[in-house]
Amino acid sequence: MALMPVTESMFLIAESREHPMHVGGLQLFVPPGDPHEFAELIHKKFTSENVHELFRKRPGRPVNVMGSLAWSREPEIDFEYHVRRVVLPAPGRIRELFQFISLNHGTPLDRYRPMWELQIIEGLADGRIAVYTKVHHSLVDGVSALKLMLNTFTTDPDDRNGVATWDPSLFHDKKRPEASSTLAKITGGLSFGRKLAGDVVDFVPAVTRLSVRALRHEGAQLPLRAPRTMFNVPIGGARRFAAESWSISRMSAVAKTYDVKLNDIVLAMCAGALRSYLIDQEALPDAPLVAMVPVSLRKPGEDKESGNSVSAILCNLGTDEADPLARLQRITDSSSRGKEMMREFNTLESLAFGAVALLPLLFAPVPGFVANTPPPFNVIISNVPGRKEDLYWNGGKLDGIYPASIVADGMALNITVASNGDSLNFGLIGCRRSVPHLQRILTHLENALEELEKATSSHVMLL
Repeated sequence: MALMPVTESMFLIAESREHPMHVGGLQLFVPPGDPHEFAELIHKKFTSENVHELFRKRPGRPVNVMGSLAWSREPEIDFEYHVRRVVLPAPGRIRELFQFISLNHGTPLDRYRPMWELQIIEGLADGRIAVYTKVHHSLVDGVSALKLMLNTFTTDPDDRNGVATWDPSLFHDKKRPEASSTLAKITGGLSFGRKLAGDVVDFVPAVTRLSVRALRHEGAQLPLRAPRTMFNVPIGGARRFAAESWSISRMSAVAKTYDVKLNDIVLAMCAGALRSYLIDQEALPDAPLVAMVPVSLRKPGEDKESGNSVSAILCNLGTDEADPLARLQRITDSSSRGKEMMREFNTLESLAFGAVALLPLLFAPVPGFVANTPPPFNVIISNVPGRKEDLYWNGGKLDGIYPASIVADGMALNITVASNGDSLNFGLIGCRRSVPHLQRILTHLENALEELEKATSSHVMLL
């Protein structure tokens, strides 16, 4: 059995029935011909016996609430369980699709099997085929999962060589020495123990160093300074999913006018939408909301299957500002200071900063902790880069890719964005009980972008 790094086992330890720790995604395809035949092809390709070792991993027994310290290998994949075909009920609207995703995303993955599932969804009235996948965060982070999936696509609509996400041909494995003997396993365990102890020893001074460096960056957003909101409450196990796409060209035009990054416009849209939503709920705090924005620590060329390698910066969303331009300025200032601070950190310090921000969430299941502790941040907003070209899989055009991430006690809403072609696709996941009428945030996102566009017109006229 392969020993499990702390960055992977922590997601198993934190998991419960109310807090499943998997990331997911919805892909929509325009089939090249008959939708049913295209669904058949997807099923055939995704039930191939060629499965990479990453997708054969499962937690080693005994499996319990505290997770496991080692990975086991599943020699035979039960495709009938892992790959499923479903048909939406009539009338097959996007509404029915989102209801299906909402119900399935709240169900934990089986720890006695490799922790991933795929659903091929037919029955959409417009003839598109949907594919919903979910994979446990202990296996891969959201960025890795998206890159693995994008590797199966091509820019050629006539290419018919597409394979499943877990096909070994998509991976570039490094040779790893086998530790098959009992002595080797014991030695490996001792080595893991030394490495873990070393990580802990190095981690403590890293936290101290980053605290000193963070204080030098006046204006940078630090943990535990966010206001309490309706999102920062204990949550139940049921989920609600909503998604929508916006044109990158449209958003880039606004970004160009103000000489800011596209991601600043994403954050400004989210800030405006959250402000309007909270006003509707009569729950807007006086202090500005704070977003945790994940950043990848993976270096260029690093293996896609290398597991989890992420940290985060905290960003002031300026939700106390009624003026959309003043709000955008607050966001860009906070984001740039956070990035400057992160650039000074080494990898261990970056991980430590992310751990400090996330640490209160690990204690969230403790009774009374969420209610009596300041939230480290209010919402997660993550932007996962995709591909700028139109993409195809065996002739089917990728018409949308929508992430569905994780929520937890004290963090009832998660907004994750992914791109394909000229589309920026927002995937919202929320606690069904704590975030009522989640889909209304989509309307507020559009309104927030329109506000920025109107302000842009006025800005251009003044110039």
